[in-house]
Amino acid sequence: MALSLASILLQAGSSLDSVSAVVSDSLVTPSVQQATKVVEEFSVLDLLGKGGYVMYPIGILFAGAVFLFIERYLYIRKTAKLDENFLHTINDMLVNGNVQGAITYCKTSQYPIAKLLEKGLSRLGSPIRDIETAIENKAKVEIYNMEKNLGILSAIARIAPMFGFLGTVTGMIRTFHNISISNKIDISTIAGGIYEKMVTSASGLIVGIIAYVLYTLLMTMIDRTINKMEITAIDFLDILHKPANKA
Repeated sequence: MALSLASILLQAGSSLDSVSAVVSDSLVTPSVQQATKVVEEFSVLDLLGKGGYVMYPIGILFAGAVFLFIERYLYIRKTAKLDENFLHTINDMLVNGNVQGAITYCKTSQYPIAKLLEKGLSRLGSPIRDIETAIENKAKVEIYNMEKNLGILSAIARIAPMFGFLGTVTGMIRTFHNISISNKIDISTIAGGIYEKMVTSASGLIVGIIAYVLYTLLMTMIDRTINKMEITAIDFLDILHKPANKA
């Protein structure tokens, strides 16, 4: 009889534990789901919106960097184009004595590098050094046109992090001012103010890094284009030397 009573008590205890576990799960699960829901609803746009007014100039700098990159990229890419048969056509015209035809061909060409050769062809009859100088001067103009506004992109890479740091400093000043005038210190208020203002520093650094990468990419493209111009100019001067060697 005592054994039966003990078994009944054990079974009742197990049932109570099961009921408690179910109740605990039913209470904890909504909290976990609610926390998960809050995390899922947290977005990058919401985070950026907490940066304050300093985010506006940072956004303008980012838009300016992207615009300058696209505009310069298209121009440099166009400047670097050159048909492989371009010099062969000029060579054939010079061999046949059609200098004016070669000049006209360069003028009507869609390749910007042809402007260098046109300047050299217009100096035919002058010493070879004068022709080289004319080509070099024209190349400097083309290089300047390629590098136009790149200084602004470089400045954005340096200024954007400064704006981010400025936003963090002003935010910290505002946070500590609110603490000084309040009667109590709430750690959640301090932490919230700090993390919100750190958003500006992170945004400024990201924009600065992106601008610097874009600037470096454009400078690499310009270096390659300059190298192609030098090779084209050397080949052109070799073409000019050939009639003299044959003579």
